[in-house]
Amino acid sequence: MNRARRLPLLRGLPPVTAARTRLLVLGSFPSEASLAAQQYYAHPRNQFWIILSLLWGVELRALSYPRRLVEVRRRGLGIWDVYASCRREGSLDSAIEAAEPNDLAALVARLPRLGAIAHNGGESARAMRLTRALAREVVRLPSSSPANASWSLARKVDAWRAVFARHGLAESS
Repeated sequence: MNRARRLPLLRGLPPVTAARTRLLVLGSFPSEASLAAQQYYAHPRNQFWIILSLLWGVELRALSYPRRLVEVRRRGLGIWDVYASCRREGSLDSAIEAAEPNDLAALVARLPRLGAIAHNGGESARAMRLTRALAREVVRLPSSSPANASWSLARKVDAWRAVFARHGLAESS
């Protein structure tokens, strides 16, 4: 029996989108903390909510998770992952095995205002050949993960700000 068969099959979270979604941020697969909480980017050291807070001038971490999602949808941001399921020990992307992709084409078809797909980190960006086929702009963002220590928070915010501004998701949106 191979190692992947011994690991439990993990299932991801549903997409967070609305008809007004203009930018879809794709992670790879939720961390153990996110799966346990059933919340995107629940690991306390992940900088996703910090980055959005700095971009939008709203302290999202002070809001309940449902209120964060209201704010995300209101501003035209969508959140999902490249993988629907996988086998993995721990939370590192490098430990992902037997990954099954989400049906990104079906989701994109339901988002009439979607202008771009942004991959949050390297593992997610491995799917760029698939997302480029969806006839939208595709970009790679520096990972918000605590494992991405080579980028300072300020550099991450600058990179994310450029993409968000290009798609009308800057602070004033």
